[in-house]
Amino acid sequence: MGAAVRLAGSWRFVEVAGVPLDEGPERAHPSLTFAGDGQVYGTGGVNRLRGTWAMSGRVLTFGPVVTTLMAGTPEHTARERAVLDLLAGPSTVSADGEALLLTDGEGRVSRLLPAPAEDPVV
Repeated sequence: MGAAVRLAGSWRFVEVAGVPLDEGPERAHPSLTFAGDGQVYGTGGVNRLRGTWAMSGRVLTFGPVVTTLMAGTPEHTARERAVLDLLAGPSTVSADGEALLLTDGEGRVSRLLPAPAEDPVV
């Protein structure tokens, strides 16, 4: 990766910890919005989340992340757990075309794409 990766903006997970996410209108896709003031918010796929983020070189870390407490299907809850596990540790940030890649400490890659403007990412 030669150029710096710009995190600011809204991103939608298409792969979490190496597992591709199914497409479909009934699927709740996890998403993150990185604000320029170090705040992050979005959804794990079931619950809304909010926290802080910081970059040091290519290493991304998240501060405490809080979530709402809604119930979801076992599939969506497992997906959300994988997202929250990713946010719990440092990730190395890189880019692949327009995709943002977050590689966790075990080498598992999560891939995010820019969220379309019409996607409500809250």
